[in-house]
Amino acid sequence: MRGRDFVTQAAAISGHCLCGAVDVDVARLGDGMSACHCDMCRRWTGAAFVAVHARGHDVTLNGPVKTRQTSEWAERGWCDACGSTLFYRVKHDGSYGLSAGLFDDAAGRSLTQEYYVDKKPEGWAFAGDHKRMDTGETLAFFGVSEGDQP
Repeated sequence: MRGRDFVTQAAAISGHCLCGAVDVDVARLGDGMSACHCDMCRRWTGAAFVAVHARGHDVTLNGPVKTRQTSEWAERGWCDACGSTLFYRVKHDGSYGLSAGLFDDAAGRSLTQEYYVDKKPEGWAFAGDHKRMDTGETLAFFGVSEGDQP
């Protein structure tokens, strides 16, 4: 992913949606976890979208997965049986932000960055020392222009 340096675990990890109809297998998972506060993610999840990260070729999804392109540069996926949020996928490199809730203990990851912090509701705050990016910084991180933002 443009702007992202993947440092990954060697061991594979598996997870699933709420009803178990979709299984997610990841060969290698990025070290950190992110939270996105953009308008679309908040409407999609009811809060910030909290995700763990993987390269596209490391992810296998089995089951009734549905997708929708939600911007020029990304699509979102969900379980068609129970509606669970599954992923956010960046189209230019195929990398995934997989819903942290798919994996026990959020796959053991700690929050390392937040996107669109200037769009989060005033009363929301994640604790800890991690990178916090506003809209401009987020768009630069993903290598997209302001007209393409979610």
